[in-house]
Amino acid sequence: MPKLKTNRAASKRFRKTAKGFKRGTAYRRHNLGHKTQKRKRQLRGPHMVHETDVGRLKQLLPHA
Repeated sequence: MPKLKTNRAASKRFRKTAKGFKRGTAYRRHNLGHKTQKRKRQLRGPHMVHETDVGRLKQLLPHA
């Protein structure tokens, strides 16, 4: 049986935690001047991958 390989792109974008997978936030890189403070505030902090996508991530990150 061949070795299980980790998807390198996914390994750089997601981290395994006790409760699931942590991901980064979109819409926080540039063009922040016209976005409201409320919108930027709500985009702060770690976000978790949705439960429907966890199975796909487990395939991409078999050793996580």
